[in-house]
Amino acid sequence: MEIRNDWTTEEISEIYHSPVLELIYRAATVHRKFNDPSEVQVCTLLSVKTGGCPEDCSYCPQAARYHTDVEVHKLLEVDEVLDNAKAAKESGSTRFCMGAAWREVRDNSDFDKVLEMVKGVNRMGLEVCCTLGMLTEDQAKKLKEAGLYAYNHNLDTSEAFYDEIISTRTYDDRLETLENVRTAKISVCSGGIIGMGETTQDRIGMLHTLSTLPEHPESVPVNALVPVPGTPLEDQENVSVWEMVRMIASARILMPKSMVRLSAGRIRMTTEEQALCFLAGANSIFAGDKLLTTPNPEVNQDKAMFQVLNLKPRESFKNKAAVPAM
Repeated sequence: MEIRNDWTTEEISEIYHSPVLELIYRAATVHRKFNDPSEVQVCTLLSVKTGGCPEDCSYCPQAARYHTDVEVHKLLEVDEVLDNAKAAKESGSTRFCMGAAWREVRDNSDFDKVLEMVKGVNRMGLEVCCTLGMLTEDQAKKLKEAGLYAYNHNLDTSEAFYDEIISTRTYDDRLETLENVRTAKISVCSGGIIGMGETTQDRIGMLHTLSTLPEHPESVPVNALVPVPGTPLEDQENVSVWEMVRMIASARILMPKSMVRLSAGRIRMTTEEQALCFLAGANSIFAGDKLLTTPNPEVNQDKAMFQVLNLKPRESFKNKAAVPAM
């Protein structure tokens, strides 16, 4: 079985729409060929700068224009972030992600602080990831030099549906940031959200864009929308576990070596439903009681689930030949 970057929309549609038990079986078979099915990467996501964002992403409670319960706070101090990273490592996480509610990175003292955070987390032996909005090639290089392992920049949805969700930047802006990250030789983390009112064809379109990039993202988060009061999508219905399973299984078949992350929306899932997702090829989760501002299962719940399912946390830097820069 080869890694392909030339999938057609028709092929992806056929995979996505195949009978769900057949789809899970096929995805599980691919998963076992390319990954250790008993291993799940545990990541922690911390909001280092919350709220006040000038963008208008319809799903996001951190947009300044929406009236939500999110409390705005400026960029955290480096020491506070490093304390959080230490606690995350002690609780079993091997990747630490830092998110800032910015439209784009600006070359200022805040960015200098983020570079210090990256250096500090990297020294702990954790895979350090950031999600800071749009990024120039030069900024990506600076993050790489500081020791950044991965950069998250989700496509969110298909190119066709994108304008229905966001008007303050374009789909091409997102793709350009991914290209800048890749040029800097930083691991790419990019996926999307389902349940925003998109069609099945939009989901297939997003999978097509991701799976036909010159290199597949090393990590593909699959998020279920968590509707937040005060945002334009507050009345959206929750997606079913079967929709999540179809997305995860399709992503696994299309991008066999990528980490497929069961992300937002996991709080609503039982252990049995999450087990279905792991069977379908998910091999990464976020741990901790919050994903930026969204509720998430508590660490102890996840530890109990790992025990029941005989899963083990994946070690840091598993796919990296070189030792991280100190």
